[in-house]
Amino acid sequence: MNGKRIWFLGVLCFAIAATTQAALVFEKTELDLKPDLGASKVDAVFNYENKGDAPVHIKAVKPSCGCTTAALAKNDVAPGEKGTITATFNIGDRTGVQVKTVMVETDDPKTPQTVLTFKATIAQMLEVQPNFVFWQANEPAQPKTIIAKAAKGVTVKKVDVISSNGDFTAKVEPGSTAGEFKIQVQPKDTTKPLNATLTIKPDAAPAKVYYASARVMPPGTAKP
Repeated sequence: MNGKRIWFLGVLCFAIAATTQAALVFEKTELDLKPDLGASKVDAVFNYENKGDAPVHIKAVKPSCGCTTAALAKNDVAPGEKGTITATFNIGDRTGVQVKTVMVETDDPKTPQTVLTFKATIAQMLEVQPNFVFWQANEPAQPKTIIAKAAKGVTVKKVDVISSNGDFTAKVEPGSTAGEFKIQVQPKDTTKPLNATLTIKPDAAPAKVYYASARVMPPGTAKP
């Protein structure tokens, strides 16, 4: 009899604990973002609700890298309360698809950790192809062409190019279509190894800088 009573009390306590467990539920744990062209940052907003019967304490919110910060209005979430965690991604010079995560740690015994993920697809204002030109040792020091082309919807009337090495010249010419530019890169000679970084500055707003590289390879070096 005592055994049955103990078993019944155990089941009852477990049922009560299960019904009082906190449960921080996120509306979405994955977001797909498309920042405006030229944007310096983008926000990923994750909405949550405490659907349990007990308060939830958010212990920490940890972004996956230094380029992302995360903020929340408060750490304690009452039953039935809603809120948001905002992850801000600083775009900088990054382009293409960027995937970042935020680890949320709580005192919820059911789900103490939740990983929030967002994907940001960052379009380029200016496409630079190729972004690396080279000459083999003793190859004729003829100019090689880099094409800089403005993205759709972006107006670029002028492109300035600065070489980090005076042994390379960079001359900008109009391309075949509006918003396209030919950058003619030429070394003074190819008898010795040379390197240069080309800084490419379109006149579009907001201001952004792009880079390409030029190199004269050492003798006996295979093609990159």
